[in-house]
This record gives sequence, structure tokens and C-alpha cells, in this order.
Amino acid sequence: MTSLADRLSDFNLDVDSLVVVLTGAGISAESGVPTFRGKDGLWKTYRAQDLATPEAFERDPKTVWEWYDYRRQIVATKRPNPAHVALAELDEKIPHFQLITQNVDGLHLEAGARRVIELHGNLFRVRCTAEGTVFEDREVPLKEIPPHCRCGALLRPDVVWFGEPIPHDLLERSFEACRHASLMLVVGTSAVVQPAASMPLLARQAGAPVVEINPEETPITPFADISLRGRAGEIVPELATSLLDVLGVG
Repeated sequence: MTSLADRLSDFNLDVDSLVVVLTGAGISAESGVPTFRGKDGLWKTYRAQDLATPEAFERDPKTVWEWYDYRRQIVATKRPNPAHVALAELDEKIPHFQLITQNVDGLHLEAGARRVIELHGNLFRVRCTAEGTVFEDREVPLKEIPPHCRCGALLRPDVVWFGEPIPHDLLERSFEACRHASLMLVVGTSAVVQPAASMPLLARQAGAPVVEINPEETPITPFADISLRGRAGEIVPELATSLLDVLGVG
């Protein structure tokens, strides 16, 4: 049976290769973070259009913040799993690396990854609605709901809500990385939320092989060079070890 390292060797990678990783909710589900899709998804309890929109916040900031405070309390008890840790090791050891995540839980950063683009923001950052200032806030639970900035204005979660665009600079950095990728890993994403869902295809069109890690088939599967079925926490560490060996930076 051909080993994973042998399969990666077929891609002619070396120390100068740019490795791009896209992660979705599936990687954090293994840490116990509820997903918004699937049988245990938070969207099954709360209607997203009632809470995660600018209009909802303008209409009822207290209820929106009560829901986000609830989510923050859940996520604050979770820790990075072996997949997060393995990707942080790739970040540390691979000279040319970019991690792009759709997740807002901050677990990649907690695991030690630093070259991370958080496309949809972070639950533990807040933004002043008057000044636009963004800063970290890990107070759990919040003492004041809704919270206010030092200037007196309302704070909002620094996340991308439905109907809002992803910040242009984050999107451009992500697309640029995909266009120049030597290898793209796609971990735990349903591949249905745009524009992230198109990023593996962009890398593939630019000539980069795509490796997908997911328990189930996704719209990316037909385009992947390697599809690995199973839990990210079990597969990604093995994949990371093989990749570091192939790149010669293990």
C-alpha cells in the first residue's frame, strides 16, 4: 500500500513550497465546539437571520449579545485538539505557510499558529460601533450586556454577520495565497459557504494539488487529488508528519 508520504512526494514539493490550509467547523467540532450545521448545530436552536445580522443588532443588541455571550462561554471551555496542534507545528516549521479559517473560535491561535487569516472574525474580539476600534475581550461571562466601549458607544462582536462582506484585505490575502499555493489542505469544511468554498478550486486551477480531510464527501471531493476520510484529529497529525518529511523540515 502506498504511504501518505509517498503520495505527497508525487507532488514534487520542497522547502520553498507554499502550503495553504483552509479549515472549517469540522476541525473544531472535535474540540466540542458546536457547529452551525448538522444535527447538533446551533442554528437548529436559534435562527441565524434573527441574531447574526446588522439589522438584528440594531433592533435588539441585548438579545444578540446574550446569544454571543452564551457562545463565548461554551467556546471558552474548549481546547485545541491534535489537528489544531499539528497545523500549528506546520506553521512553525514550514517557511512558506498560510492558514485560512472560517472559524471564529480562536483555537488555531490558542494552539500556537500565527500565520492565520480569520475570515469570519473572532468571538473574543470586539469592535466599537462609533470609532471602529477592535480589541481583544476574553471576559466570560460578560459583566455588562450589551457591553460598551470606553467612549460610551456600543461594542459589537468582531465577526462577519450575514449580509456583511468579509474585510477586503483578508479576502485578497487569502485569494493571493491560493493563487500561489504549491499545495492546499482543506480540513473539516462543508465547502458550501462562499467565498471560502471557492478557494480550493482557485488553488487547483492555479496548478496546486488539493488534499481534503473530511469524514464525508463535499463539493470539493471531485476536485481533490487526495481525499482522506475520517476525523481531522486523527488524520492531520499523520499528514503533518509526512508533509514535514517530504519538505525536509521535519
